[in-house]
Amino acid sequence: METDSRLLNKGAKAAWMLLVWAVAAWLLYPLVVLDSVDMASAKPFLYRSAFGIAIMLILFGKTVFDLFFPQTVSKRSSFVRTALLTVYSLAIAGGMLFMVSRMIVLYIKNREGGGFIF
Repeated sequence: METDSRLLNKGAKAAWMLLVWAVAAWLLYPLVVLDSVDMASAKPFLYRSAFGIAIMLILFGKTVFDLFFPQTVSKRSSFVRTALLTVYSLAIAGGMLFMVSRMIVLYIKNREGGGFIF
């Protein structure tokens, strides 16, 4: 019975993380297809993307915290877990850099156009 509840708890945590990632992906989608975004309606996308980047920053902080300060101090973390957390945190950092660079591209394109919509 205890094993079932632990498995259910892990499943709920995994479902929650998938939901958070789905929301972050939905928020950041306009930056991925930046070429098709109309410059006149870019202001709502800026706020939406900034919120998505904030979610990614929180996920990155949680991952780095889990990497450097594991929950079980008495047990040694496996090499595979450490390697996967490292790759995961590097992927999140790369994603954040990509999204911020896309926001900068939007800003530069807007400045070259002569107008300032923000």
